[in-house]
Amino acid sequence: MSRFGFLSWRTTRMRVLSVAAGALASLAAPSYAGIVNFGSGANQFGMEFVTIGNLGNAADTTGVPNSVGAVGYTYDIGKFEVSRAMVTAYNATPGVVQITLDSMSGITGGPRAAMPATGISWNEAARFVNWLNTEKGFAPAYKFPTGGRNAPIALWDATADPLDFDATNRYRSKRANFFLPSTHEWYKAAYYDPNKSGSDKYWNYATGSDSAPTQTNGSTAQGEAVYNRSNAQGPADVTNAGGLSPYGVMGLNGNVWEWEESSVDLLNNNVSSSRGLRGGGYGSVASALISSSRGGDSPGDQVSSIPDYGFRVVSYNSDAVVPEPSMMVIGTLFGLGGLAAKRRRKK
Repeated sequence: MSRFGFLSWRTTRMRVLSVAAGALASLAAPSYAGIVNFGSGANQFGMEFVTIGNLGNAADTTGVPNSVGAVGYTYDIGKFEVSRAMVTAYNATPGVVQITLDSMSGITGGPRAAMPATGISWNEAARFVNWLNTEKGFAPAYKFPTGGRNAPIALWDATADPLDFDATNRYRSKRANFFLPSTHEWYKAAYYDPNKSGSDKYWNYATGSDSAPTQTNGSTAQGEAVYNRSNAQGPADVTNAGGLSPYGVMGLNGNVWEWEESSVDLLNNNVSSSRGLRGGGYGSVASALISSSRGGDSPGDQVSSIPDYGFRVVSYNSDAVVPEPSMMVIGTLFGLGGLAAKRRRKK
């Protein structure tokens, strides 16, 4: 092979490798900041995500649990709580385990589609999240060995589930991309502010203040939150649930209590352990909204009588999570490799 021929082959090979790398990179989990559509036809809905950056931030040593809020990666979180309309669209999907929404029969005027989805157990919320993953070609986040809307998950196992297993969190699959927020993910999105002056970057309340939010029955005004409301008033619509957190997330204080993925003891090694609840609900007093307040409940409780349990979703914003490659892309890579080999033989 002449020197010119070798250089030409090497250039072609480098171009092929570059294209192949680009194709593989395109399979990596994208940033989901912005609106992502799920479902189809009349049952399609958009879920808006906000990016939580500043990876490697210090933990808050004054919050609960202590310490809390340090996250070593970038992720996206739902700007709004999951709505009744979203769960209704999920329930319309053939083959899914049905989720029972609270009837909201005691609410004046009855339920609205834009209200937060409530009366949902942790296990039901986890099934909804699994559906989001499979809708986008990812593996389910949580392992459900049996059906039934309140059937418990199983722990991911190193031998049986090597691709999913994470020794630090046996609830969450490594191959998934949508999850219920962990304690640390939820807390950082609510109380951390990278632009706050001084060394303490955490606020006491999710409205970017150390003072309790102003009570509102529904607004988008900064410094306001939906709490201290009667049962008859119920929650506000998810897009009208008060002011934003420093990252631009709504309703992290008030409106409805939100499920954490994490167990109350933070170990995530027992499927029956109570799961964390954060942020307070529409009937809560101000002390339930503060960063030092955290509740919990059983993941499988029949919570149809608890109309202020809701949830939101997080997504990885990382190249570490990769969906299964499509055969089209695999074929493309083999085709590019074959082209390089054919050109090399001609020299």
